[in-house]
Amino acid sequence: MLVGGVGGAKLAYGLYRVMPPEDLTIIVNTGDDFWHYGLRICPDLDTVMYTLAELVDKTNGWGVAGDTRNMIEGLRHFGETPWFGLGDKDLATHLLRTQMWHSGETLTKITRRLTSSLHISCTILPMTDTPVATIFNTVEAGELPFQEYFVKHRWQPTVTSLRFDDIENAVVSTSVRSAIENADTIIIGPSNPWLSVDPILNIPEMRDLIVARDVPRIAVTPIIAGDAVKGPAAKLMREWGYPVSAERVAQHYGDVINGFIHDVADADFDTAKLTDSVVHSVAMDTMMTTYEKREQLARQILKWTEETYL
Repeated sequence: MLVGGVGGAKLAYGLYRVMPPEDLTIIVNTGDDFWHYGLRICPDLDTVMYTLAELVDKTNGWGVAGDTRNMIEGLRHFGETPWFGLGDKDLATHLLRTQMWHSGETLTKITRRLTSSLHISCTILPMTDTPVATIFNTVEAGELPFQEYFVKHRWQPTVTSLRFDDIENAVVSTSVRSAIENADTIIIGPSNPWLSVDPILNIPEMRDLIVARDVPRIAVTPIIAGDAVKGPAAKLMREWGYPVSAERVAQHYGDVINGFIHDVADADFDTAKLTDSVVHSVAMDTMMTTYEKREQLARQILKWTEETYL
């Protein structure tokens, strides 16, 4: 499974609950990772990890439930203006990760240590061990690293383009390669295609590895009834002149996918607009508003995949 953000974490949770966890591998975007006050922060990895460990703040979909912000208040005493919400319990994750990072451990090994400590029994992998940074070119503020665009500026600047710094030097790790080569199904979660999934797909060799697999390769739409469930996906599509539609999301993935799941709210979904590689599509209720609906969607995806791709 390829994911990033809250939507991807929700479906990952559903799959984790309804299938043997040892059969589930989640490859997570790290393009929005960054250094902050000397700590290595990996927001998408942490969101998936906290969600599966039942630690996540259910209101926000990220961070640790019931966390305090005493450290943030302490920074204000020194004249700082903190803009990234680091909770006190959350800090433990970043401190341990940074300590292991400076001792020479790969992000894959660090993530394995953290998830094992939280008794998560599926495999969570960073998309690469090579640091990659998503950078936005904006009209109002010039170049912005991901978290400044997304958090500090609340994704309001107009984006003209984006790039993934150092993506050309990124390497598909042995663990990620093995997961893809041995997968019997590849699912792209309802994550932002450009911000959460493209960093994964643009790692050298990654797209070819996925396309080469003659297995179900399915994407779940993050766009429902002409809008994004959460985040800036629809805003970006409008800024770039794209129709805000599930069909446009499927087109974006091209031959990476051979199946697509759109929402039941899109009754006018036009299969004629899909690329030739997408041989199967289906409507499902993809609005995971409760934990039960996460599991329901996960079961439906697995059942549909098994029945359709026999």
